[in-house]
This record gives sequence, structure tokens and C-alpha cells, in this order.
Amino acid sequence: MSVSAFSTSHHSSIVSTLRAAGCVFAEDEAELILSTARTPSEAAAMVERRAAGLPLEHVLGWAEFRGLRMVVDPGVFVPRRRTEFLVDRAAELVDRAAEPAGRAAVVVDLCCGSGALGAALAAGLAEVELYAADIDPAAVRCARRNVAHAGGEVYEGDLYAPLPDALRGRVDILLANVPYVPSEEVGLLPAEARVHEARVALDGGADGLDVLRRVTEEAPAWLAPGGHLLFETSEGQVPAAVDAVERAGLAARVVSDEEGYATVVIGTWPGAGAGGL
Repeated sequence: MSVSAFSTSHHSSIVSTLRAAGCVFAEDEAELILSTARTPSEAAAMVERRAAGLPLEHVLGWAEFRGLRMVVDPGVFVPRRRTEFLVDRAAELVDRAAEPAGRAAVVVDLCCGSGALGAALAAGLAEVELYAADIDPAAVRCARRNVAHAGGEVYEGDLYAPLPDALRGRVDILLANVPYVPSEEVGLLPAEARVHEARVALDGGADGLDVLRRVTEEAPAWLAPGGHLLFETSEGQVPAAVDAVERAGLAARVVSDEEGYATVVIGTWPGAGAGGL
């Protein structure tokens, strides 16, 4: 039986199976599974995995992010749609100064996970130097596949440690989608995240800002004059997050998307003459 024939004859039963498993958007998920599967047996296996509680993106092997399909391997942090707001803000910052700069933007994606943020930003730029890093080997393997189209490099290691020293003082856009869930709240997350995503991608320490503080402390050494650090946080963490940015010598501003439940802090490094992007 072809996949198309399987789709027609089994669509209703797939929807019923997914609904019984608690999938709120069973109709949409059924369509995505059937459009992704290459054979009826693969479709059936995907339905079984989804019904067992695996995140849809891990079942499909990809996640849609900013209009692109990003590879997402099992266990790797799934890029959240709300984080598109962060990438949109980064794109605006690049666009405002791209022509006067007359050079490729230097972008670093820290705690990159699947590499979706850096890859999505690079996709909209004519010229870019893209670098990414993550401490999780599975995430690094996944990110390398997503940033390949931009000629990006992905490094394995703790935050800035694996990055080339030649990047110091050259980074125009520093994306840092750091883990920011307080340790005691990780157990309250939905099972799709708590069980199927690496804890290192979720747990931000006692108040959720341990990793962020390390990122902000070192950011001035890596940012170009006028370069920007962008990260996502919760509304309740904003005052402490802004304090961390300002203590590092960066000018901080907060932007929010109420509809998408996204809060982003942008830190700008004045540097010497603020001549970056």
C-alpha cells in the first residue's frame, strides 16, 4: 500500500489514536505524520511513538522554526515557536547596520541545541559568519546538519570555551538561548520536555539564571563594539537578568511579545567607539 492510500484509509483511525493519547491537535499531527512518513509502516511506527508520549518533533525528525524545517534528533531540545521573536529582533539589529558595515555579520549561537536560532537568522542574511556551540554531543551532531547550508561551524564544549580565540571582540550578534528553568521547577515541566529533552538544556540552577550570569560575564570579551547579546527569560526573572547584563557593562533593554508569551533581553556592548552592527 502506498503512503497516499494509507493516508486516505487510516487518517481517521490515526486521529482517534492520537486523541485517545491526549494529543490536543490530533488532526494537525496526523497530517504532519502522514506527510512526513515515507511508507505505511513508518507512519504506523510514528503514530505509535507519538501516542507513547514522544514530542511530535522527535517523532517527525524536524521542527518548523521561522518558516524552515530544522532537524531535531531524539533527546535534543525542541526549538520553541516563541523563540522566533528573539531571532526576529536579532534580524532587525543586523538589518539596521548591514549596508554601512560592508561585511558579513558575525553570529554566535551559544547553548545552540539543534542550532535552529543561528540557522534561521543566517537564512535571511546575504553574508554571515556563523558559529555555534553546545555542551551536549547529541545537540552538536544535530546542529551541524542545520547550519551546514550557511557554512556554519559547530563546537562541542561549555559555553565560550570551545570557540576559536579569533572570534574575541568580533561577534556582532550573540544568541544565547540558555536554560532558565529553576532547578526545583524542572519536575513541573510537561513530560515532553522533562522526560524527552536533555536536562542540561532546561535546568538553569537555583534561580534559573546560573548559566545566564556566566554568559553575561564573558560577553564583553567576545562582542564587537556595538555588538548585541540576546536571550530569552521569564517575566519574573527580568529584573535579575537585566542586573546581570548591566553588571557586565552592557546596556540592557527588554522587549516582549505578549501574544507569543516571549520576553527577550538585549544587551549592547558599547566597546570602543561602538562601531559594530
